[in-house]
Amino acid sequence: MDVQKIIQDLRDELNQHNYNYYVLDKPVISDFEFDQKLKQLQELESRHPEFFDDNSPTQRVGGAITKHFKTVAHDYRMYSLDNSYSKEDLIDWETRIQKVLGNVPLQYTCELKYDGASISITYEKGKLLKAVTRGDGFQGDDVTTNIKTIKSVPLQLKGNYPERFDIRGEIILPFEGFEKMNQELIEIGETPYSNPRNTASGSLKLQDSSEVAKRPLECLLYFIVGHNLNIKTQFEGLEAARSWGFKVPKEAKLANSLQDVFEYISYWDTHRHQLPYETDGVVIKVNSFHQQDELGYTAKSPRWAIAYKFKAEQVSTKLNSISYQVGRTGSITPVANLEPVQLAGTIVKRASLHNADQIEKLDIRIGDTVFVEKGGEIIPKIIGVDFSKRSAEAIPTQYISHCPECHSELIRTEGEANHYCPNYYGCPPQIIGRIQHYITRKAMDIEGLGGETVALLYSNGLVKDYSDLYELTIDQVIPLERMAQKSAENLINGIAKSKEVPFDRVLYALGIRYVGETVAKKLAKHYKTIDALQEASLMDLILVDEIGEKIAQSVIDFFDNPENVRIVNRLKNVGVQMELVEVFNPDATDKLIGKTFVVSGVFSKFSRDELKKAIEDNGGKVGSSISAKTDFVVAGENMGPAKLEKANQLKIPIISEDDFLAMLQ
Repeated sequence: MDVQKIIQDLRDELNQHNYNYYVLDKPVISDFEFDQKLKQLQELESRHPEFFDDNSPTQRVGGAITKHFKTVAHDYRMYSLDNSYSKEDLIDWETRIQKVLGNVPLQYTCELKYDGASISITYEKGKLLKAVTRGDGFQGDDVTTNIKTIKSVPLQLKGNYPERFDIRGEIILPFEGFEKMNQELIEIGETPYSNPRNTASGSLKLQDSSEVAKRPLECLLYFIVGHNLNIKTQFEGLEAARSWGFKVPKEAKLANSLQDVFEYISYWDTHRHQLPYETDGVVIKVNSFHQQDELGYTAKSPRWAIAYKFKAEQVSTKLNSISYQVGRTGSITPVANLEPVQLAGTIVKRASLHNADQIEKLDIRIGDTVFVEKGGEIIPKIIGVDFSKRSAEAIPTQYISHCPECHSELIRTEGEANHYCPNYYGCPPQIIGRIQHYITRKAMDIEGLGGETVALLYSNGLVKDYSDLYELTIDQVIPLERMAQKSAENLINGIAKSKEVPFDRVLYALGIRYVGETVAKKLAKHYKTIDALQEASLMDLILVDEIGEKIAQSVIDFFDNPENVRIVNRLKNVGVQMELVEVFNPDATDKLIGKTFVVSGVFSKFSRDELKKAIEDNGGKVGSSISAKTDFVVAGENMGPAKLEKANQLKIPIISEDDFLAMLQ
């Protein structure tokens, strides 16, 4: 008897039954029969551990405990999508596309936008290798153990699939399963979950995978990324993924024009309520992968895709009061405190009023009945007032003139929408906010230290700025509320470990106004050290790629402040990374330094990404579009006609990949 073959045959059979039930929704055996076969496999695997397979159907039941989810880098960045809210927005988007591509025929793939938790799953040789949350787009949490419990996620692929690839999708919780989970909570006297999306997202971070296995989660897949996929279009990719065993929604449709796109949107704006799960819009993608490559990306989003958001749900409720919050930069945000009301699956008690101009524009007053909707289905906002219900005694709202925390007189710079508290070093919410920003995951990612603890450290006089964190001792933090020996040790160890965080994230953590993650990466890459950045002039900064005058002036202002310089020097002295540690590349040269290249077309000796990397490795810069600053266009087959025309118009040399290789000799 070949036990290994019996085990493998059982695995294959159970994988097929899982596929029939959870993907095709066409079971061919009863639940009882399935459970008996699964039990038989579990017993065989228990008796023969030498044939263990991490992707066996028996591993779906969970049981592994993950105390801390490991942060891992995505092989391919996960971008976010630009949003649109009207037909005019989509027409403008197509116009921008055609400017790049040169008025060529376009096809679009239309897909429903599922309201869940984004996931990227890597497969190698047909087996599930890892599953990572979106995180910041560059890296996320490894939740492989939890994802394996989701029955619609294949552990072993079928058919003719690529050697290795990533597939992106949404982890969602269907309405029926969500309602069942809530009913069970209500029956035992527990608080029900607020909405399916947050519950699905929270499920991915449960430490006990057996608890995840109990939840009726599904995974809807929609995009494949990798090298040598042998797939030419988005729609072809969806069909291929479906044939490999993935649950790919059948609602996707190929559109030959924007009119077809509009018809798709119109249909689903009405019929989406018949779906078994939440959807908040439609995603429209240029179908051709070649055209996608030509269009490329902005700093945050693909140019070849856009989300159309369905009109947000709207309710009315009473405005009880307005409070004012002070952010870490001193910016004042007015917040509406509302009579609690149900909106899009959650109870809304507060909503943003943005700034003084918005309050004046809406003529909003305490006691008004206001209309509230979720902007982008996430953040509630007030969009209007029901004047028919306004009391005759309602008094016009006077925006505050002094900081609600430190009572400094507020300022408002010309051209700025918000009022600011200028008391940068004396206003508690600003001080606490800057330290809270410093410790966040995208910045220093200090394990064991949260926002509430930062506030406690400040109120107890233990920290006045983020450099004070590195002077803390275990004995100082143990007396804090909810702090024990172990948690105190974790906090101090987490602070010490943050000294290993790379320079670009440190630069972001400093909280320089307008310097977000992307700008911090560009500045770190350009200047290499904090000293070089500190010595840069305004004009030097403006000449850095994509750094405008507003950002440049903000950097200058930051380092002109002696207190900021003192804090930075203190961080440097305790060992925080203040220079870029570049990975050694033995093939790197400076042969292309000072030269800007634009890459267009399909290449035989490089992938486009490899070609771009070769340019950067040899000191060159890669531009996204052709301009007078472009030195060379590296052209492959099927070069975009608009780029060809622009290059000829500007008399920019067009070279082949062989010409490019010759430049490196």
